[in-house]
Formats: sequence, C-alpha cells, structure tokens
Amino acid sequence: MRNYDLTPLYRSAIGFDRLAQLAEHAASNKGNSGYPPYNIELINEHRYRITMAVAGFSMDELDITSEGDKLLVKGTKVDSSDERKYLYQGIAERGFERTFQLADYVTVIRADLENGLLNIDLKREIPEAMKPRKIEIGSTRILDAE
Repeated sequence: MRNYDLTPLYRSAIGFDRLAQLAEHAASNKGNSGYPPYNIELINEHRYRITMAVAGFSMDELDITSEGDKLLVKGTKVDSSDERKYLYQGIAERGFERTFQLADYVTVIRADLENGLLNIDLKREIPEAMKPRKIEIGSTRILDAE
C-alpha cells in the first residue's frame, strides 16, 4: 500500500476545509518556492498565526497586503553595493513574494517582526446571520422570516 503526503498542496490554505480546496490550491501555488520558510499555527478554533523566517529583512523592506481572499507578503531587499568578499554566502539576500489563500471571514488582526520572525495573526469572524442556530421542534414561536 502506498502513502501519499499531500501536505505541500494545501499547507498555505487557512480556515478552509483543506481537502475540499486541495485541487484549486495546488494549481494556484505553482509560483511559490520554499523561500522563505513559514509555519501556519492554529491558536484556537477561530485564530491562526503565520510565522515566516525573514532574517535580514527590516520592517521597511516587508509589505503585507490583504485583498479579498488573498494575503500577500512581499519582501524587497535593497541591493547592498558594499565591497564584501564572501568565502561562503549561505544567507539569502533576495526578495520574495508569498501568497496565502484565506477562507471567508478571515482577516488580519496584527503583524509584528521580532528576532527575524514575521508573525501575522489572523481571526475568523463569522457573521451572526451565517452562524448555525437551533430550531426548536414543536415550538409555538414564529421564526423571523427576514
């Protein structure tokens, strides 16, 4: 029996039923490389955190944009024209662009940069009209038909 790890196909979907969005997300994630590495953490039922390793970037070189159901994190590295001669250069000094697909009603509530880690906190707030409600059976009360 073969096991397939489909995690890379849906790891940047936040707040979705991941299996339902698997095919669509795989097609839209072609341009993303593995840089910079990131984690997506479930804080509680309605809170998430994206942590990205952006060592070497200052706040001025990072840009976070939320538009509709997409979250774009962009790092623009200023070309340093210093005269350093590296024997080995393992720290990447290139820009990046990473897009995350957000579910309905997921919004960014804050972002901070500390010790080379960019933390983006997200919250899912479902409107009252969309929340499930209990319907009493045999109740004489008339439900609102709005």
